[in-house]
Amino acid sequence: MAESGAKTPRERYRAQVRAEIKQHAWEQIATAGASALSLNAIAKQMGLSGPALYRYFAGRDELITELVRDAYRSLADTLRMATEASKSGADIAALAHALRDWALEDPNRYFLVYGTPVPGYHAPDDITVIADGIMRMLLDACTALPSDGPAAPFAEHLQEHRRWAEGHPAPPAALHRALVFWTRLHGVLSLEAAGHFAGMGFDPGQLYAAELDDLRRQP
Repeated sequence: MAESGAKTPRERYRAQVRAEIKQHAWEQIATAGASALSLNAIAKQMGLSGPALYRYFAGRDELITELVRDAYRSLADTLRMATEASKSGADIAALAHALRDWALEDPNRYFLVYGTPVPGYHAPDDITVIADGIMRMLLDACTALPSDGPAAPFAEHLQEHRRWAEGHPAPPAALHRALVFWTRLHGVLSLEAAGHFAGMGFDPGQLYAAELDDLRRQP
């Protein structure tokens, strides 16, 4: 009998096949995008029949969910480690640089979660929980920043429209900073990861750092 917690040979084999399927899925995504993901094509690459592959993943959406879940968990772990390594704890610069390194390490993974949504796909609740946890880390870091002067009009708007913050007690200025972080820094990252700065003659990393510095100075 297998020890408690130990996988049986059948379970190990299943895990290996699922991992191979996911690897082929990433290769498809790199070539044609997530919307073109095909389990039947993966089955042919692996020398399996379609029905045999469906014993490991019930359909395209289940496979996408597994890839998205892996990506979000990887990012959450990366940001958590960056926070723990920072001397000041909730550090927006540490989060920003960890996010950029993570995104550029595997742009296909980045675009799966922050690129164009896959048509007809809806992430399950457990993935939303992971994404909310990432946002909470960002809100913690934005709340830790000093805030001088009156809040901008949009920040005041966020005081009454903060459902997206999932109950986080961040003040309006911190909510504003978090959204600016998400829009401006993800904007630079998306353009860089897609290669749109190629040939322009400047360092995208310097642009990213400049946007981060500007964000940190925001009231």
